[in-house]
Amino acid sequence: MTYCVALRLDSGLVFLSDSRTNAGVDHVATARKMSVYENPGERLMVFMTAGNLSISQSIKQVIGEHVNAAGKTIWTVATMYEAAQIVGEAVRIIYDREAAKLEKFGIDFNVGIIFGGQIKGEGCRLFQVYAAGNFIESLNENTYFQIGEAKYGKPILDRVVKPSSTLDQAAKCALISMDSTMRSNISVGLPLDLLLYGVDTLAVTRFVTIDEKNQYFQMIHENWGKQLTAVFNGLADPVWNANPDTVPNVVLAKGSHNEPLVQAPPAANANTAQPVPLQTLAQGPDSKEQH
Repeated sequence: MTYCVALRLDSGLVFLSDSRTNAGVDHVATARKMSVYENPGERLMVFMTAGNLSISQSIKQVIGEHVNAAGKTIWTVATMYEAAQIVGEAVRIIYDREAAKLEKFGIDFNVGIIFGGQIKGEGCRLFQVYAAGNFIESLNENTYFQIGEAKYGKPILDRVVKPSSTLDQAAKCALISMDSTMRSNISVGLPLDLLLYGVDTLAVTRFVTIDEKNQYFQMIHENWGKQLTAVFNGLADPVWNANPDTVPNVVLAKGSHNEPLVQAPPAANANTAQPVPLQTLAQGPDSKEQH
């Protein structure tokens, strides 16, 4: 599996991908998931994939060769929307060619794509392309797209990234998102490809491949967990069965009535012992009730 994330900001675009394709006790393989289509001064487009690697590679090949109904290619279309249409058409071409054959072997047509960049004459744009070849575009309400193992790295993106974030702030957030994903899922791993694109540069100016020796990523990996632990330890424990008007951090107010959904045992198995009273504080059953 893999994890890729891209962010659209007022100041440009940030793209980050891992390179893990297989992960197991005795089989770890890597392949780069980010490709760049660049005609300096005229257009810069970034293509990232997750899912079946053979499908992704075939789609990338078709994108570079495909001519649409208007006689345009990825290198000659006038807008990023038209470029995204070519990516979608490439997905459908490979689907029509391969899907039925793959199905005979029990293999799904599984691919996810992030595609974004800028063509001279318009602003930066970012798209997520699905396995059916359809796509959506990033707007201010949704400044980022993820593909692959997305759930582990999503919370930090939701809390931190805004359209007004700088490229460096967004890159830092994306790397924390990636580190969180790698911490929880062995199928995502180094090396990483990170590309920062500034509005109207129309060329690759800031790109790095990050391995285990990268100083900045080492700092994030070592410090992010420590910072989270420090914040966690700084939060108060919950207080039970107390008056929230006089006691802070009350999770259950005194006098309120809350019960779980209980499934009662059959009569033959019922225990006649009296239930243990609810403890009043999270600190332990021996704590005194607070007023």
